[in-house]
Amino acid sequence: MLSASLLCKKFSNFTAVTDFDLSLKPGEIFGILGPNGAGKTTIIRMLLGLIKPSSGEVVINGFSLSGNFVNAIKNIGCLVETPFFYNYLSGRENLELLFKISNPKLNPHQDVEQTLKLVKLFDRADDTVKKYSQGMRQRLGIAAAILHKPKIVILDEPTNGLDPEGMIEIRKLILSMAKNQNISFLISSHLLSEIEQLCHRIAILNLGKTIAMGSVSQLIQPGDDNLEDLFLRLIKTKK
Repeated sequence: MLSASLLCKKFSNFTAVTDFDLSLKPGEIFGILGPNGAGKTTIIRMLLGLIKPSSGEVVINGFSLSGNFVNAIKNIGCLVETPFFYNYLSGRENLELLFKISNPKLNPHQDVEQTLKLVKLFDRADDTVKKYSQGMRQRLGIAAAILHKPKIVILDEPTNGLDPEGMIEIRKLILSMAKNQNISFLISSHLLSEIEQLCHRIAILNLGKTIAMGSVSQLIQPGDDNLEDLFLRLIKTKK
């Protein structure tokens, strides 16, 4: 599905990421954790082809990102910042517009309707986006990310700014799509409890290096009550 091998990124004399490896399986939810400046955003930008690695390789669904960018990147959907929509258009109209930009010769109706149902916005699809709650906007953002039916979705802080109810909605949506649509998710978040509840495996980064990778149950040691304890122990140990 998605693999990264020995990814490195240097900016002048600063090394942002060193030898990052990843192999994402179908239907897997993988989390990336780390303090500010750990390299999380740089890794996501390399996986999306937004910046070129200094060394290493990314392969998506069998296609090299550097050698066959178009075929590789069409398998990925992403939500990496606060999603932008036209407030005076409905949720449905926003998705139809997005679909037509990418597929001007195709009718968007069936794909848009299916996607709205999947993210549980179908009943509010004709409301203008300005009436949406923050959680509904985030679900619409995920709808935009999966509209072209990607096999992999990358989410950067998907519950950022949401209230507890909105966070639960997004969590349930991600778990459902991974299980029922076999979509793989790569999630970067600073919310440790969210990662602990969502992810099958995690990578913990510090100063551009992977200091731990595996399931939470594999990584937690005696004395760690939860992921937060594990995270703080590893960060302090590796400084």
